[in-house]
Amino acid sequence: MSRIGKKPVEIPSGVTAELNNKSLKIKGPKGELGMTFVAEVNVTLDGNLLTVTPVDESQRARAMWGLQRSLAANLVEGVTKGFQKELELRGVGYRAQMKGRDIVMQLGFSHEVNYTPRDGVTLATPKPTQITVTGMDKQAVGQTAAEIRRFRKPEPYKGKGVRYVGEFVRSKEGKKK
Repeated sequence: MSRIGKKPVEIPSGVTAELNNKSLKIKGPKGELGMTFVAEVNVTLDGNLLTVTPVDESQRARAMWGLQRSLAANLVEGVTKGFQKELELRGVGYRAQMKGRDIVMQLGFSHEVNYTPRDGVTLATPKPTQITVTGMDKQAVGQTAAEIRRFRKPEPYKGKGVRYVGEFVRSKEGKKK
């Protein structure tokens, strides 16, 4: 029995939800997002409560139950508050700056690294060694942050690289003479 799936998604005031068959559209102060539910779950919208229930007791239906409810809750949170991920650059000479909508980073390579974010995601550099990724879509924000981190992952010997704020990188001991 899904603990997450049992909870209904509450739709706050100022947010409108529209359910057609298995298609859900949510409009809020930050914009509009939508999703299509899988066939293994039933969805009902009663006033300001969105309830997800499994069609039968198959393993796939029970697995999709909590997932689909979480995705719907992320849509509601995205159009009201939005999502944000913060990255930090560690290393001598590592820095980032905005150039229009794109971000240009010096990450210890012989060349600069340019990155253009996907639609619906905005990048900011409050400090030269910090990057903030914000947007409505949780998946897009996380994917963008992961792509930026992939340019120079934190290495375990000196800790240089791009890492999430608060991420712990276990350091290794170097060679001994």
